[in-house]
Amino acid sequence: MKKKLKIIILSVILTVLVIWTVWCNVTVGVTHYTVVSNRLPVAFDHYKIAVISDLHNAEFGENNSSLISLIKNEKPDMIAITGDLIDSNRTDIEIAENLVKKLVEIAPCYYVTGNHEAWIGEQYQDLEDKLLDIGVVIFHDNTEQLVKNNEIIQLAGLDDPDFTDRNSSIQESMLKTKLDNMNLTENYCVLLSHRPEVFNAYVSENIDLVLSGHAHGGQFRLPFIGGLIAPNQGFFPKYDAGEYFEKNTTMIVSRGIGNSIIPIRFNNRPEVVIVELTCNK
Repeated sequence: MKKKLKIIILSVILTVLVIWTVWCNVTVGVTHYTVVSNRLPVAFDHYKIAVISDLHNAEFGENNSSLISLIKNEKPDMIAITGDLIDSNRTDIEIAENLVKKLVEIAPCYYVTGNHEAWIGEQYQDLEDKLLDIGVVIFHDNTEQLVKNNEIIQLAGLDDPDFTDRNSSIQESMLKTKLDNMNLTENYCVLLSHRPEVFNAYVSENIDLVLSGHAHGGQFRLPFIGGLIAPNQGFFPKYDAGEYFEKNTTMIVSRGIGNSIIPIRFNNRPEVVIVELTCNK
């Protein structure tokens, strides 16, 4: 009887794990963050940013209808696309194009590249041309001003460093140099950058808020530990998902939506991130 009971218990646990894993791979959730700052202009109080990261050509519902519905229900003021919209191993620009056509109907869209855009070579220009035609604002190491009721915040975006050099040992200094050359103003700054592992570069430049991805949540998330492995961070990554603080800088890292080299997630549901800016004055 004890042996049979053990088999039953193990079977139940295995069934629950299988169901949980499947559910975590075929559905998308929404994660909310509130970022409070006394530097934020009053006009941008409760300003909502939807963050789409690491789509990797994934589809949830026909033509990503489930994903689009989630974002539409949140009523964001802007949508930030933080890289790896496509996957270099199975590039499908049409999936990305069809999704973004719907997103620009919800809110203005701002986009920075990820490493997979850098890896598709000449195909990237085709993707960029299509995004520009749709009306997406694309950042190439530059800034834009967002104006509301005559008050301003600064939006900045970095190209993925793999466009320049894939040597990870120099990428942090490379991105810091790019930020130095962008002549950032004293206005509250939201930076879109695919790479969370170079958090120190963002902190050194006093960026107020960084929106990032790339780490895929560590792919396999272990209870009480976090992510198991992430690109450019290796095992047990420091910046795998969630909110990080240092000095005057907050960074929010999305777990992303799609998968790339490893096709399965564990305990790591794909997510759309919603960031609400709150003025503390």
